[in-house]
Amino acid sequence: MIGAGGVATVAAFKIVQNQDVFTEFMIASRRKEKCDELVKSIHDKGYKADIKTAQVDADDVEQLKALFNSFKPELVINLALPYQDLTIMEACLACGCNYLDTANYEPKDEAHFEYSWQWAYKDKFEQAGLTAILGCGFDPGVSQVFTAYAAKHHFDEIHYLDIVDCNAGNHHKAFATNFNPEINIREITQKGLYYENGEWIETEPLKVHQDLTYPNIGPRDSYLMHHEELESLVKNFPTIKRARFWMTFGQQYLTYLDCIQNLGMSRIDEIEYEAPLADGSGKPVKVKIVPLQFLKAVLPNPQDLGENYDGETSIGCRIRGIKDGKEQTYYVYNNCKHQEAYEETGMQGVSYTTGVPAMIGAMMFFKSIWRKPGVWNLEDFDPDPFMEQLNKQGLPWHEVFGGDLEL
Repeated sequence: MIGAGGVATVAAFKIVQNQDVFTEFMIASRRKEKCDELVKSIHDKGYKADIKTAQVDADDVEQLKALFNSFKPELVINLALPYQDLTIMEACLACGCNYLDTANYEPKDEAHFEYSWQWAYKDKFEQAGLTAILGCGFDPGVSQVFTAYAAKHHFDEIHYLDIVDCNAGNHHKAFATNFNPEINIREITQKGLYYENGEWIETEPLKVHQDLTYPNIGPRDSYLMHHEELESLVKNFPTIKRARFWMTFGQQYLTYLDCIQNLGMSRIDEIEYEAPLADGSGKPVKVKIVPLQFLKAVLPNPQDLGENYDGETSIGCRIRGIKDGKEQTYYVYNNCKHQEAYEETGMQGVSYTTGVPAMIGAMMFFKSIWRKPGVWNLEDFDPDPFMEQLNKQGLPWHEVFGGDLEL
């Protein structure tokens, strides 16, 4: 597993809880001490597991190849940054390793993400006899499994799909992001995008919004956004007439975000800045910094939010379509309490809802249920065994038939 952040922490805890499936385990990251701290936190919770750690720069294909050739993993779980997906995939191909990630590739110098870069590896993975599983978090990830499950069991045709993601938790900070601030702010400041009648329709960032009612939470202002799983879902379920993604944001969060943008702190281009050297000499030097990366350094670390985080998340799919000639509605969702996630893993619910599915996807691979050469999204596989494990591994799901979808 590459990465030692919040999502990786959850995935690691879940891996050691399932040692009948996972027999040899290494955690690697840019800073080995973070991996060692993660292993200590697992042992401190009473789990007995022999976990190896290593240092690796995931931007460097040669370093990755050296590590893979040394440890010889059957599967690499990529929980690093989306910028690093392609270098890790390249190293997997070179070393004969299978691959799984939770977020699609995006270039470091452009706030733009789509699957085309990774789908382009399909033939290479097929020819190598290797499996690559893309986007195995919650959304993307479970949202696609939910859709595939609905298509398999409850619909002859899916016509309208709305993925709804609510975080009704409170971390008691003035402003913080629930995962890597750099990735989070890049994502939500992009233009919105949704699919309707065979076309992609673009909207201004966070301009389209409405109240939606979430189970056990109530109404929350929900904003239409671009999200990567829509791209694969409309390809794999061609009867879909419209597909959208919605996420909740509080007004305080949006006010701070607006301020960050107006001050230029969300910029991802380099600027030149003069500062004294950190060696104490006081000698000034000119350096290049990216404002958004600097902002990340001063914001709260998402890994440190869990202790005081209360409330819960609610993520699901609201679907309208045809079954046996009749229109029907279906809503499948999971609610996850932040404090329960923290008590189990030391992380908050957003990390938990991403890390658990990453482990389940790896479990599906090792059980040879999800294993076929090529590059795949989650809806390309049988959803049933994954859905069964969600209930067993801490993310139980619920169904509503014939309800008002509000959309």
